[in-house]
Amino acid sequence: MESQQSRRWQMADRIGATASFLCAIHCALLPFVLAALPLVGLEFLADHRFERGFVMFACALALVALIRGFRRHQQPLPLLLAIPGLALLLLGVTFAENYSIILHSVLVTCGGLLLASAHFVNLHRDRRAGAAHVHGPQCAH
Repeated sequence: MESQQSRRWQMADRIGATASFLCAIHCALLPFVLAALPLVGLEFLADHRFERGFVMFACALALVALIRGFRRHQQPLPLLLAIPGLALLLLGVTFAENYSIILHSVLVTCGGLLLASAHFVNLHRDRRAGAAHVHGPQCAH
């Protein structure tokens, strides 16, 4: 049971890392491909509602996966990477959205990369904690 549950959380981290990384790529490239999106039928990628929804999904998944990971491995580094990443993402899709596409892109790209890094570190730490865990008489799992 524990290994199946651990695999689910690792999958959540993988999805979170992928979503955060794709978000960062999307935001880094957006200023350069903005005019071409309607030509290829992908104008929804430039819609702020789509971006906000994607960021909210990434933030929610990150909080759940990273807090759970911290409880399991007691290593703060993933959370220390995620907190500024979440702040930059949220700042980018709220405040900076009204000012400059460059500022918006930089904030959201950096936030997405920090969040993806937090997920990757969390996955690594979680694997190490799982490998070191030994079931014994005092184990509650």
